[in-house]
Amino acid sequence: MRTEKEIMGLILNTAKEDERIRAVVMVGSRANAACPKDIFQDYDIGYIVNDVVPFYNKPDYIKPFGELLMLQMPETMRGSANDGHFGYLMQFTDGNRIDLSFNTLERHLKEIGEEPVKVLLDKDNALPPSRESDTAYHVKPPTENDYFSCCNDFWWCSMNVAKGIWRDELPYAMEMYNKVVRDELHCMLDWYIGMTNDFKISTGKSGKYYKNHLSEKRYDMYRASFPSADYDAVWYSLFKAGDLFRGVALGVGIHFGFTYPHDDDRKVCAHLKHIRKLPKDAKGIY
Repeated sequence: MRTEKEIMGLILNTAKEDERIRAVVMVGSRANAACPKDIFQDYDIGYIVNDVVPFYNKPDYIKPFGELLMLQMPETMRGSANDGHFGYLMQFTDGNRIDLSFNTLERHLKEIGEEPVKVLLDKDNALPPSRESDTAYHVKPPTENDYFSCCNDFWWCSMNVAKGIWRDELPYAMEMYNKVVRDELHCMLDWYIGMTNDFKISTGKSGKYYKNHLSEKRYDMYRASFPSADYDAVWYSLFKAGDLFRGVALGVGIHFGFTYPHDDDRKVCAHLKHIRKLPKDAKGIY
């Protein structure tokens, strides 16, 4: 596996030798001082150019970067916005990965916002200074309506999971659970972790840092919220998710002075338990 020094040398030397490339920036985890280092970190690199067209869909250009295991060019794929930049996502056979994008200065400044960014090369002194703080990713406090909506959607869509299980519609049940119910659980967990850290913290993409910020008991409950495709396992995980959601939501509600929907919680849980026992040949729900 090539070293970081070798990869960075390759990236910078390529840019220095090509007059069309006016600047080089690095974003993502390697630009974020708060991110732990590991062997799977990508090199998220931006080449700033005056004109993207000469670099658009030119895979021969990236051959010097190394032997590819696989290449993805998002702008050539279905559903692409084709909105003025071009990217080469390169997974190399030595284990390294470079996500290389070509962008104009104007578009880069518009897209980067407040995200961490390291300026690696600036031939024209046109870029603002590097920014390695992850403040842009910190959890934001909820409004009262945010809190209400999260609670309401969690319990409402839990009933959709139950309906899908009873109908033996596994894809629907799992989509409701893993996309909607879990999204709301993550939302509440983010607020809880943010609250206990004065909202000066990021939980990471997809909650990847939950293990670092939840108690062992709560993280075990979170792990238990992931089911197999067996319906008994889905029921078990759904109720575990409900227990976890309730516990953290009550804490968030008390902290902010928001009212937790105890009645919705109680009634929906009773409904779920009823549906779990409902015969497949039932002529009515109640």
